[in-house]
Amino acid sequence: MANLEDLPIRNDLRGIKPYGAPQLDVPVSLNVNENTFGIPEPVALSIVEHLSQAVLGLNRYPDREFLGLRAELSHYLGHDLNQNNIWAANGSNEILQQLFMAFGGPGRSALSFGPTYSMYPNIASLTLTDYQEADRNSDYTLTEDLVVSAIAEHKPDIVIICAPNNPTGTAASAQLIAAAYEATDGILVVDEAYAEFSAELSASTLLQGRERLVVSRTMSKAFAFAGARVGYLAADPAVVDALRIVRLPYHLSALTQAAAMAALQHSDLMLANVEQIKIQRDRIIETTRSWGLSPFPSDANFVLVGGFDDPEDVFQKLLAAGVLIRNVGIPGTLRITAGTEAETTKLLAELSLLVG
Repeated sequence: MANLEDLPIRNDLRGIKPYGAPQLDVPVSLNVNENTFGIPEPVALSIVEHLSQAVLGLNRYPDREFLGLRAELSHYLGHDLNQNNIWAANGSNEILQQLFMAFGGPGRSALSFGPTYSMYPNIASLTLTDYQEADRNSDYTLTEDLVVSAIAEHKPDIVIICAPNNPTGTAASAQLIAAAYEATDGILVVDEAYAEFSAELSASTLLQGRERLVVSRTMSKAFAFAGARVGYLAADPAVVDALRIVRLPYHLSALTQAAAMAALQHSDLMLANVEQIKIQRDRIIETTRSWGLSPFPSDANFVLVGGFDDPEDVFQKLLAAGVLIRNVGIPGTLRITAGTEAETTKLLAELSLLVG
């Protein structure tokens, strides 16, 4: 059996480790920002019904353009969007990869604002796109001056703003997004994976007349659909045409399309727990702050908590107690997903023993 080093792999991939957070069997898993409430039973039954119908046609390739799903997604987003403004793929990571394939590549560059989502440099590397990361403010916020100055300095072909930002939960205003768009001649991607948890207006409200603006979304978080792998974007139809060039044929399976259609038709039920998650998020912020820790404001379904002398030690002790959170590598911090009330109670009880 050969080792990876024995194979003629690309030189720039040598020594690279596969991306991925720990997947451990623990009672309370709060490390990857999943919606831990799960799928309501009526919606699950509807999904099963849609899947059973799709199974009968699995001998045929799926709808390559998935117009039905795109129409449902445009109806969900609103803002006078239609199916021609929508594209979907296997998770928002594939959406981002397709954007980099279409608008990045050799001789082109991407800019984001760190610390931010760790897949951006990964996708840039895989698509041979140069990647730069400008520093956020010390509290992880962005200002128009900071963003516009960074764009002017780096002149990127792709600008990515994660809003709310992962792993810090920091919001970004529509005014800031509009300023970033005016500052760049390239594609501006606003990654709104956590938009349903945010009090800010979606950047999809800005799409009219901005043909280089792309709003990336996912069903993984608010829709509790992480296992289904459904990401999508809203943009000018010309952007969609560009992605149709670089996508693999029939990339979105018939089963994925069927499950997503069913979920979207019950979006009110699927999103019913968003407010409960926000309550638990704010509970984590208030409680950890009362202990003298330094939680950052969050518009997402997680909280980045600072003030730990030894984050890895706290992480390991929580894990030993059956609670899995995330050490994202930012000094003095740990990231905690807001779970159910019971999960959050367990997390806070165990954490209190370590910091009290």
